Amino acid sequence: MVSAEEKVDLESDEEIPFSGSQTSNKMSSLSFETPHILSHPKFSASWVLRKVNRISILRSIYIVLIKAKINVLLPFGPLAIMLHYLTKKHGWVFFFSLLGITPLAERLGYATEQLACYTGPTVGGLLNATFGNATEMIISMYALKNGMIRVVQQSLLGSILSNMLLVLGCAFFCGGIVHRQKVQNFNKAAALVNSGLLLMAVMGILFPAVLHFTHTEVHKDKSEIAISRVSSCIMLIAYASYLFFQLKSQRNLYSSLDEGEDNQEDSYDDEVPEITYWEAIGWLAVLTLWISVLSGYLVDAIQGASDSMNMPVAFISVILLPIVGNAAEHASAIMFAMKDKLDITLGVAIGSSTQISMFVIPFCVIVGWFIGKPMDLNFQLFETATLFITVLVVAFMLQEGQSNYFKGLMLILCYFIVAASFFVHVDPSNDDD
Repeated sequence: MVSAEEKVDLESDEEIPFSGSQTSNKMSSLSFETPHILSHPKFSASWVLRKVNRISILRSIYIVLIKAKINVLLPFGPLAIMLHYLTKKHGWVFFFSLLGITPLAERLGYATEQLACYTGPTVGGLLNATFGNATEMIISMYALKNGMIRVVQQSLLGSILSNMLLVLGCAFFCGGIVHRQKVQNFNKAAALVNSGLLLMAVMGILFPAVLHFTHTEVHKDKSEIAISRVSSCIMLIAYASYLFFQLKSQRNLYSSLDEGEDNQEDSYDDEVPEITYWEAIGWLAVLTLWISVLSGYLVDAIQGASDSMNMPVAFISVILLPIVGNAAEHASAIMFAMKDKLDITLGVAIGSSTQISMFVIPFCVIVGWFIGKPMDLNFQLFETATLFITVLVVAFMLQEGQSNYFKGLMLILCYFIVAASFFVHVDPSNDDD
C-alpha cells in the first residue's frame, strides 16, 4: 500500500515540474518508490501525455490518426489491398475500400479546417470545399484514366446530388431541431449567386444531352464532344470569375446579413488550432496520397462488386461513392448548422456542389481531351433530368433566406427518392452506342 505522504508526492509530481533543490529530493524518493509509481495508472497516463505533448510529431499523429473515433476504420484500407492480391473477391475489396476511405475523407476535412484557422474564413471556406472534393477528384481521375467515362460522370453527378440534398438536408434538419425555438437565417444574396452558377452548370450539361437525343448533330458523336469541350472552357472561365468575385470584388456579399463578417470570422477565431500550419499542410499531402492509392483499388473493383452484389453500377457510382467522398462536408455542415452558422454551412454544401459542377466536371472534360479519352458533358437523359429537378428544388428552398427542420426533412426525403430511382435504373449508354 502507498502511504498518504507518498500519494501527496505523486500528485505534486503531476502538477509541479522538477526544478532546483527539489529535484534531488524527488529523485531520492523515486529511487525506492519506483514499483508503486509504475503501478499507479493516473501517473503513468499523465506521464505518457506529457511526453507526447513534448514531441510535436507524436502529438500530431495522436490528434490526426488516433484521437477521432472514426479512425477505427483506418485498418480496412490495408485490408482491402491485401484482399485484392490474395482473394480477388471484388465485392469485399470494394466494401473495405469504401470503409477505409471514409475516415481518410473525414480526416482530410479536419486537416483543412485546421489550416483554415491560419488562413481566415474566406480562404478557409474555399479550402474546405476544395479539399473536401479531393476524394471525388482522385477517384474521377483514376476512372478517367481507365476509360470508365460513365463512372466519372455518375460519381460527380452523385456528389452534386449528395451535397445539395443529403448534406444540406441533414444540416438544415439538425440545425432546426437544435434551434427549433427560432428561425435560422442565412445570406440570401450569396445563396442566389450559387444557385445561378448551378443553373449555368445545368445548362452546360443539358445541351449536349439534348443534342444527342434529338439526333441533330452536324457530325454524329463528334458535335456533342466539341460543344462539351467549348462549354467546359467557358464554365472554367465562369468559375475563375466567381472566385475573383467572391475573394476580391464583392467580399461583403458573403458576410452574414445580421452580423457582418464577424459571424464567419468568429467561427474560426473561437477555434484554437490543434496542429501547426506546416503539420496541417503535411497531413493534407499524406492523406491525399493515401486516398489516391485506395481509390485505384476502389475503381478497379466497381464492376466486380456490381456483379457480385447484384447492384447497378449507376447506384454504386451515384449513391455509394459520393456518400464516402462527402464525409468531411457532411460532418462540417451539420456542425456549423448546430452552431447556428448557416452561412458557413451553405458555403460547405452548396459551395462544394458549385465547385464540382463548374470546376471538377469541366476539368475532367479538358483532361480527357488531352489524354485522348472521349469525356463529354452528355450525362444521358435520366441523370440530366435528375440534376435539373434537384437544382430547382434546392433553389426554391433557398430563396427565402431562412431554414428550419422541415425543409431539411424534405431535402433528405428527396434524396431517398433519387437513391431509389438509381437503384432500379439501368444505364442505357451501351445500347445507344
